[in-house]
Amino acid sequence: MTTAVSLAWLTYLVGLTALWGMADGAEVGGFVRRFVLTVTGGLAALAALAFAPGIRRLTVPGRLFLTGLLACPVPTGFAIAAWVQAF
Repeated sequence: MTTAVSLAWLTYLVGLTALWGMADGAEVGGFVRRFVLTVTGGLAALAALAFAPGIRRLTVPGRLFLTGLLACPVPTGFAIAAWVQAF
């Protein structure tokens, strides 16, 4: 849940920044593309980890706990830093 909320906050900030950039006449396609590719890459890495042979032997709750433990710190850290700098 924490990861989803953090990712939603970051997506909101990227969208708002892209909107402001477009209103100013700046090219924002690369900025948004980089964000989408980063999120997609992170999801692909977590999916690859969840289905790795050593991890697949764990129980489903154990596997979800491990991937959640690895997924949470990065977007949460970015979201906290963005929140502190924004306000």
